[in-house]
Amino acid sequence: MIDFLVIGGGIAGVSVGARLSALGQVTLLEAESALGYHASGRSAALYEVSYGLPATVALNKASGDYFRTAHGGYLSDRGLMVLGRADQHESFTQDVGDLTLDVISVAEACAFVPILNPETVAHAGFHKDAWDIDTDRVIQDFAREIRASGGSVVTNARATAIRRADGGWAVMAGDREYRARMLVNAAGAWADGLAEMAGIEPMGITPKRRSMARLPAPGGHDVTGWPMLLGTGETWYAKPDAGKWLVSPAEEDATHAHDAWADDMVLAEGLARYEEMVTEPVTRLEGSWAGLRSFSPDRALVLGPDPANPDFIWVAGQGGYGFQTAPAASQLVADLVAGRPADLPVETVADLTPARLR
Repeated sequence: MIDFLVIGGGIAGVSVGARLSALGQVTLLEAESALGYHASGRSAALYEVSYGLPATVALNKASGDYFRTAHGGYLSDRGLMVLGRADQHESFTQDVGDLTLDVISVAEACAFVPILNPETVAHAGFHKDAWDIDTDRVIQDFAREIRASGGSVVTNARATAIRRADGGWAVMAGDREYRARMLVNAAGAWADGLAEMAGIEPMGITPKRRSMARLPAPGGHDVTGWPMLLGTGETWYAKPDAGKWLVSPAEEDATHAHDAWADDMVLAEGLARYEEMVTEPVTRLEGSWAGLRSFSPDRALVLGPDPANPDFIWVAGQGGYGFQTAPAASQLVADLVAGRPADLPVETVADLTPARLR
């Protein structure tokens, strides 16, 4: 019997698996053929410290040193710009305060991003303190830590049955049974379903679809140095990606756990909101996809032992914050499992632990 069986090979699973490796032997099971297949592989991959609820922001801040220094660092300059129409002054002001942006002139915004339409953009805010995250390297480095500590990472291993056994857990995946003292639920959109399979009361985790379109660089511009653009109120966003241009309608449509795909109508509506603010029309899509961002009822992450079953560990409800919170979130889970004080404020820990939802 091993110490920790982690179910889920996205950023939640690999990061907590790496942290728990210091406490015992870890096996991680991923249902798909590769790590980061679902939400983690479809992330906007931005590190923006001020994005999210106060408890999320605390995790963002606590993750900064890891992103900047671990394994040579994972961040590269991007910046963030929020844009609004003349009739969006109130929501724009809210975004500027929440995201700690500097208000800039429309002319300055157009100098940053020459495709902006000065006839429709009336408000602009910017700061340079937002960075791209090398998400694939983060996942692979955490997975290497698991293996380096004597653990294992198993793909194509979908959990199909879970039961109590010999003071721990027995999980069937494929034709093999895995046994562990503690079971770690890092299953993303499938987190509540996994809990029910194990006989654990679910947390009310709701998967919500977010779609994305990949476009050619608009107007033939070199978009490499452009910031991420966000429609005020998070009604759309756009971001450079490997010389291409990603645009999302930024929707949050509740759905069920599945391999998500973009909704054509929702995507078209989001592209229209984006087009309203730029001079270059969308003439061609090079691809589209969707991911499932999973939220708890209060939209904060769910991290730590289940209050009624302390050998069942929740690492769920990351919403859209999974990557940028992962270093600190996984460390918090390891601290809670080990019974040692966390580096985060007591009130932050209380806002994140599963007991708050019971």
